[in-house]
Amino acid sequence: MVSAWFGRSCCIGYLLFFTFIVGESSAGESSPPWRTVERAREAAERLDYSGILLNQQGPSLHTSRIIHKHQGKEAVERIEMLDGPPNEIVRRGEEIMWYLPRERRIISDRQIGARSFPGLAPFSNAQLTDHYRFRLLEKDRVAGRNTTVVQLQPKDNLRYGYRFWFDQTSGLLLRAQSISERGEVVAQIGFSEVTIGSLPASWLRERVMATHGWQTEIAVSGPADVSGWAFRLPAGFSRLAAQRRVIPAKQGGIGEARDVVHIVCSDGLASISVFIEPWSAARSQYPVQEGAVNMVGKRVGKFWLTIVGEVPMVAIRQVADTLEFSASDSK
Repeated sequence: MVSAWFGRSCCIGYLLFFTFIVGESSAGESSPPWRTVERAREAAERLDYSGILLNQQGPSLHTSRIIHKHQGKEAVERIEMLDGPPNEIVRRGEEIMWYLPRERRIISDRQIGARSFPGLAPFSNAQLTDHYRFRLLEKDRVAGRNTTVVQLQPKDNLRYGYRFWFDQTSGLLLRAQSISERGEVVAQIGFSEVTIGSLPASWLRERVMATHGWQTEIAVSGPADVSGWAFRLPAGFSRLAAQRRVIPAKQGGIGEARDVVHIVCSDGLASISVFIEPWSAARSQYPVQEGAVNMVGKRVGKFWLTIVGEVPMVAIRQVADTLEFSASDSK
């Protein structure tokens, strides 16, 4: 259940809390690191753009179409999955609508800080420079556009390395790769084709599918109290948010609605999530790996915990092995 919700969240973008900084903007031309990234973050929200995205996690490859338009004070975005079961995601600010035609179902959700690729979250220079080394690589081309390429090398084995391709003209992020400790590309996302510039508003209106007679579910969420939970994060990581979500029963009343607590942690670039829900017998503690994503499950008293993130398994294990609940009713 949690993994299904997490999978839908991953469809919004690669690294929901994606944040990074870079060094020089071009050979022989120095620029403050924060300014290069600030430009990319502003471009992702302010500019109109559309294109085809290729998202690879290990051997799995998914294709989607994104249309992003800045309207007034907020960004409106539509993502259409081009592989597998048809579905669409429309984001307006923090409001997200999931359209699932095979199930004739709509899920209305609100996710604070939600961003899809190539969107970027706020960053801190200090928290990253302690754990990553930055290197400017040779210029390259992505989707027919000239780019500046930056590599981030981790200083320990608790996070992946990264390579980023920035459009030289607009500053928009066009491609991102996660690099394992063996130097292998374990995940990547990027444009195979992209248009940057003004888009007609009709592009967003015309492409949303007809939904007459569909069931609409409104996701229930809010701040979560996680004061009883304790765990040790890898150096440089900190808690960003704790959200309580109510996952409804399946259509036809099958199963029961369940409360799930989602704790989000990040080092400013990589992210780790801890999902907490009631324990049930239909669980597996076997680790799961797909591309850059690693996941393990663990039972603590009457709770089931899923620890997942785009970090090496050693970092996931560190969190899982130290998770404990101090309240007396955990038994």
